[in-house]
Amino acid sequence: MAQRPVEGSAIPEVCIDASASSQFVSAFLLVAPRLPQGLVIRHVGDAVPSVPHIEMTVETLRELGVRVESSPEQYTWVVRPGAIRGFEKTIEPDLSNAGPFLAAATVTGTSVTIPDWPAPAGDGQPGTTQGGDMWRELLPTVGATVSYSEKGLTVTGSPAVGGEREYVFDLARCGELAPTLAAICALLPARTELRGIAHLRGHETDRLKALRVEINRLGGSADELDDGLVIDAPVQRAATNAAVTVRTYEDHRMATFAAVLGLRVPGVVVENIATTAKTLPDFVGLWNNMLGQLEGSR
Repeated sequence: MAQRPVEGSAIPEVCIDASASSQFVSAFLLVAPRLPQGLVIRHVGDAVPSVPHIEMTVETLRELGVRVESSPEQYTWVVRPGAIRGFEKTIEPDLSNAGPFLAAATVTGTSVTIPDWPAPAGDGQPGTTQGGDMWRELLPTVGATVSYSEKGLTVTGSPAVGGEREYVFDLARCGELAPTLAAICALLPARTELRGIAHLRGHETDRLKALRVEINRLGGSADELDDGLVIDAPVQRAATNAAVTVRTYEDHRMATFAAVLGLRVPGVVVENIATTAKTLPDFVGLWNNMLGQLEGSR
């Protein structure tokens, strides 16, 4: 990280390599308004992952009266100094946490509704900026039907999820969705590439390595790419359906990845499902409640 003043300006500039996490940029954005002269934040390095998280921070600051000039294409943000007024704000639900439940509908051919889903962009409204909202775009690609209403977001899967076409997904803006999408893709009878997620090697665990190992453990064929994962063959268990433990590596996303696979692959045992408590304390209760409702609707 380097710091220097902008030429011809009294605004100091900080240059940082945020290619490992968008949170570095968001942290500086939150501090910048309180600095006497504000701050110019400039990313240097490879592409910044999960840019929607930065967009959420910028939007919130602007709502609170902070002047932010954003040039995401150049990875530069100029924040002017000023007080942040007191506020009340309704916090949107974490849409990435909804992924396993939407994936459950996708791979089982059933319907799941997530209530209180933020409104998508339209009618002059910006809509949610969460990367998790990309589920509305990703799931129809593999054959699910997605609809939004006042009740929430409803996903209905197809009995023949996917198809034999090849898929390439660019997840640079929503890398946190990759483990759940990988679970869906590991059930497709086609080659799949998940791209733009090299930074996942630096998360709670090396998620690309973990996904590769666990998909192969279940009889599929997966390998790592420079910036992602390729799945060449779906998971397939032996006829005995003997129990197999899917490791979670103390990573909540790996635990939900395994839970999704367990809906279609007999004998899956999820190691340390309690690790989901990091972001969803009652995941097990919510999951069992969902399964009970799905079973009762058949």
